[in-house]
Amino acid sequence: MTLSPARVPATGVRRLTRTLYGYAFLDDFVLLYPVYALLFADTGMSLWQISSLFALWSITGVVLEVPSGAWADAVSRRRLLWIGPLLTAAGFALWVAVPSYGAFAVGFILWGAGGALGSGALEALVYDELDRLGAGDRYARVMGRARAARLLGTVASIGLAGPVFAQGGYAAVGAASFLACVLTAVTATRFPEHRARADEADDTWATTLRTGLAELRGDRSVRGALLLVPAVAAVWGALDEYTPLLVRDIGVAEATVPCLIMLIWAGVTLGSLLAGPAERLGTSGLAMLLAGAALALAVGAASRSLAGIALVSLAFAGFQLAEVLADVRLQHRIDESRRATLTSVASLGTELATVATFGVYALLGTDLPHGTVFAVLAFPYLVTALALARARAARERP
Repeated sequence: MTLSPARVPATGVRRLTRTLYGYAFLDDFVLLYPVYALLFADTGMSLWQISSLFALWSITGVVLEVPSGAWADAVSRRRLLWIGPLLTAAGFALWVAVPSYGAFAVGFILWGAGGALGSGALEALVYDELDRLGAGDRYARVMGRARAARLLGTVASIGLAGPVFAQGGYAAVGAASFLACVLTAVTATRFPEHRARADEADDTWATTLRTGLAELRGDRSVRGALLLVPAVAAVWGALDEYTPLLVRDIGVAEATVPCLIMLIWAGVTLGSLLAGPAERLGTSGLAMLLAGAALALAVGAASRSLAGIALVSLAFAGFQLAEVLADVRLQHRIDESRRATLTSVASLGTELATVATFGVYALLGTDLPHGTVFAVLAFPYLVTALALARARAARERP
């Protein structure tokens, strides 16, 4: 039977999205997520040591982010998407096999390298494949659902972490995390990829990087969209690493911590699912979204209560939604041949700002409770919201 022209793209979109959602779910179905900060603390790490590990993770991304994005534009993006999870799997295995500061550091380097390989490559592959199928206008909705699938993986892993940890401790959650990474790599091999330049040798990653940076210098709208990504993503992405400590600080038992972390991520999942309709918000709407989320974070974290954790969940939902919308604005403005490169440049900015946030958190957290530090770090989002509002007003001024 011959498929009709209308059905061929639909079939291709279904294959792409199913693979994407499966990949996203498995990539964050990591039972170590809600407990690895506790693993570090239980191994005897101080707050400064824990923060230095998080910073090392981000520094690895800083070093590898842009070269890996340029590499993804020069070779096969799909190949990088299956190599990355295998590196992460090796890092998790090391954590539970020989728990120590050195092992944690090497594990974060492997995890950072694995993340860098996929950062930029995934967004570029999905956008270009959708565009090839005539479905480029679905990118916001598809990526919103992919992030929701990713967060569902997080929520599911958090829900299972408690009982698995109770039965087998850190070794059990580590083994489950290792298996999830291997399955992620297997799923990545199913991604379609039809780029003519994939696997060709005529474009080196250095050439791709130079042309991508030239586009960034020459287009003001691209620069603005690119800078918005780290402004939205960095701070709450760093705060996420401290949420188990924030939750434990309100006085709940350690066994309850994964349940409350799951509440936070359930809210974020809902925020991701709103990405399609929320694309209509525009600049003013995005500014209001960021301001509202910042206020919810400050009030919720400072209250040090169960109700406050619900407000933190609401704030994270707003930040996640804003992050998807910032990515959509960027993807609409950049050229296909440099998509992974410039997406990686945006991720580089996010990593640099994240490292700075870890340092600020460690400095403030020495003398202040976690709830107060979270509240203070809501302020940058108010600044970003004000900058967006002023930019919109400047464009409308005659």
